[in-house]
Amino acid sequence: MSVYNYNAKTIQGNEKSLADYEGNVLLIVNTASECGFTPQFEELQTLYEKYHTQGFEILGFPCNQFGEQDSGSDAEIAQFCEKNYGVTFQMFSKVDVKGENAHPLFSYLTSEAKGLLTEQIKWNFTKFLIDKHGQVVDRFAPQKKPATLERQIEALF
Repeated sequence: MSVYNYNAKTIQGNEKSLADYEGNVLLIVNTASECGFTPQFEELQTLYEKYHTQGFEILGFPCNQFGEQDSGSDAEIAQFCEKNYGVTFQMFSKVDVKGENAHPLFSYLTSEAKGLLTEQIKWNFTKFLIDKHGQVVDRFAPQKKPATLERQIEALF
């Protein structure tokens, strides 16, 4: 198994196979537009711009499960991310990341990289680093700023 076994709907409404990202280093993040960590979009975009040409992709998955901090429609979320943070990396349709309705990708990610005390995601902006073979390398708590992940990202190229 790898992340390449999963599909997800883009924020534009198109079904996308994660196998399309095979051979790239990925950072998969559950995001929210009205969270204290929302400014991390800026650092995520900076990382994306710096490493994209080397085969780095960021996949953002909005989630409304934590404090209802992403209650807007996919179109509203897309507009917010682009207007406020210049996001150009791939955003996906809003998903659940925990519980019985969790998107299968996030069930896989959390089973491969357990968090502190529990495998469930506890808050927005939990990050999963994926190698070029689709394997989960590490999981980072929401408090971990994206800019501090450069060394781990570079090690996977």
